[in-house]
Amino acid sequence: MPAPNALYAQSGGPTAVINATAQGVIEAVRNARPAFGKLYAARNGILGALHEQLLDTDAASAREVEALGQRPGSAFGTARYKLARFEDDEREYRRLIDVFRAHDIGRVFFNGGNDSMDTALKLSELGQRLDYPLQCIGLPKTVDNDLPVTDCCPGFGSAAKYVAVSTREAALDVAGMARTSTKVFILEVMGRHAGWIAAAGGLAGTGSGDAPHIILFPEVPFEAERFLERVRESVEQHEYCVIVASEGARYANGRFLSEAGGADAFGHKQLGGLAPVLANMIRESLGYKHHYAICDYLQRSARHLASATDLSHAYAAGKAGVEMAADGGNAVMVAIERTGNHPYTWTTTAAPLDQVANREKELPGEFISEDGYGITEAARTYLQPLIEGEALPPFRGGLPVYEEIGLPSAQKRLPPFE
Repeated sequence: MPAPNALYAQSGGPTAVINATAQGVIEAVRNARPAFGKLYAARNGILGALHEQLLDTDAASAREVEALGQRPGSAFGTARYKLARFEDDEREYRRLIDVFRAHDIGRVFFNGGNDSMDTALKLSELGQRLDYPLQCIGLPKTVDNDLPVTDCCPGFGSAAKYVAVSTREAALDVAGMARTSTKVFILEVMGRHAGWIAAAGGLAGTGSGDAPHIILFPEVPFEAERFLERVRESVEQHEYCVIVASEGARYANGRFLSEAGGADAFGHKQLGGLAPVLANMIRESLGYKHHYAICDYLQRSARHLASATDLSHAYAAGKAGVEMAADGGNAVMVAIERTGNHPYTWTTTAAPLDQVANREKELPGEFISEDGYGITEAARTYLQPLIEGEALPPFRGGLPVYEEIGLPSAQKRLPPFE
């Protein structure tokens, strides 16, 4: 009996190294044949599976697959889309099985974060529910670094490196002008419920008085008066103040400082920009000249500043996922297991999806300084290896070269899905 075909899908926000995971999957599947049949990639994640928009990765040359690993963003398209519970609406699930059956797909590799692992878990249970042989392996990806069980998440190390470098460089700029110009600089970073990226900004400083002078974590309730007093003290002591602020900074009652109203497909509240909120507080209370920057997509797409450690994690996640599937695995996510700090060593292992889906890993209390505005040595020990090493893409004409991978679409065999 021929080996089943497989499907790879990207989900949620992309990272600087997400396509290295795709490269790992494609190369591992090719090396594992004849245990695997054809490998498809879903266009726009789970939506591609629902609408039978499947790309044939077998058409890509070895050189194109290798170049794929250098590209930031989602090479095949991604989506934020939440499947309903099977008990509430079976229609989408039956459609997925119809697509899988039509294309002989028996293995799915789902590459994403917290909400994506919920989708992966639902898919892993689908075969049993609808009597169709199906394996689903979760491949971790999120700059937020908030997936439980795994030591870290592919994508985080590169975002952390970008934020640490940006903090250090901006601090030097502000320090040189502080006497006659800007006194306060605010860098807003991602992190709705967990302060991992904000903590990475703390790596920019190594000595007393170094920037950042204040880090705002979602885990530490925000107190306006205390914050403003700390800003004033920093300016008086150092002539300037650099702040790294997680977008999820909130008051003790849980309300986000930057809540803008509305919610996304997964019910997460939309945040409206923390940096200008903080800047207004400082201007109205202290009168300091200030500037702010919002990292936004830059922190998750800066492939030119990717961490070599992170790139290795991302590729290994894809490769390990294929090996787990070949061994009969299902309803598991590839996890990174740290085995040493000095030197940094690690391996991959399997984590049950029901221990990952819809759960978030916050920054541990021992990683936050006693005053709540900085990081500890324990945090440095954890974070430092994750930003180590440079993994430059090729450059031409002074710009990085990111090749598109053009793949033919599989022939549709089903009526359109409405």
